[in-house]
Amino acid sequence: MRTPFIIRLLSAMSRTGWIALAAFAALTLIVMPALHLWVPESSPFHVSTYVITLSGKILCYAIVALAMDLIWGYAGILSLGHGLFFALGGYVFGMYLMRQIGTDGSYQSLLPDFM
Repeated sequence: MRTPFIIRLLSAMSRTGWIALAAFAALTLIVMPALHLWVPESSPFHVSTYVITLSGKILCYAIVALAMDLIWGYAGILSLGHGLFFALGGYVFGMYLMRQIGTDGSYQSLLPDFM
C-alpha cells in the first residue's frame, strides 16, 4: 500500500518548515479579523464581512472533513458522532437566528420560518 502524498510531504518537512507553517497559519487567523476590524473600508487591505464568513465556513467544513478522514480513513470506523455534533451546531445556530427575529409577532424578515 502506498503512503499518501500529503503524508510523505509532511513527514519530509524540517523543523523550520513546521515553524513556518505554524507562523503562516497563526498570522492568517490573526491578521484577517484584524484587517476587517481596524482597516477602513476604503482601503484595499480591508477584508470584507463576506470573506470572513466564507473563511469560517471553509474552516468548519475542513475540520469535519479532517475528522471524518482520520476516523474513517485510517481507523476504518464509520462514526456518525461527527455528523451529530455538526448537525447540532447547525440546529443551534438556526434557533439563535429565530430568537434574533424579534418578539412582536411580526417577523418582517427575509429569513425563512423553518423552526
